[in-house]
Amino acid sequence: MRSFRALLWVAAVAAVLWVVSARPWVLGAERPKAPRPAPEFTHGGEIDWINSKPLKLSDLEGRVVLVDFWTYGCWNCKRSFPWVKKIESRFADDALVVIGVHTPEFKHEMDRARVREHVAEFDLNHPVMVDNDFSYWNAMNNRYWPTFYLIDKSGRIRQEVIGEIRSGHEKAETLESRIRMLLSETA
Repeated sequence: MRSFRALLWVAAVAAVLWVVSARPWVLGAERPKAPRPAPEFTHGGEIDWINSKPLKLSDLEGRVVLVDFWTYGCWNCKRSFPWVKKIESRFADDALVVIGVHTPEFKHEMDRARVREHVAEFDLNHPVMVDNDFSYWNAMNNRYWPTFYLIDKSGRIRQEVIGEIRSGHEKAETLESRIRMLLSETA
């Protein structure tokens, strides 16, 4: 009986190691995908934008865009804001634009006034699109909070990173390196 349990344990460990090695993004590493055109922002009304007039991707052509999907009830999202603000500041003189996309996880998070309060509380100065109907979430084929997308100067999604990001961690370094690379490219 003991050898059977040991065999099951070894099989379980082997299965986990195989999944993680075959798909490292399961544990929050970057999710590899071929570049694809970024979908147009799905909200064009003044009410759906905070800190900005409604934007279109064509308004951002020639710039690198960091899209941050978040919701105000998500602790991992909130813990990523210092990194987002640091990146925004570090590349302020470069062609980087940060766009927050607030997509609610729960019904009470659809309250636009509360979203505005949280934007102010966390001192987010970049444009934030309120995506209460999940239209941009679905257009990006997103599944997790937070998720970060890098869109190149030609409007193609070049990087997707799932999960909390903190300065100095591997995901942060990966994204920062990719931002520098995309900023150096010509459109």
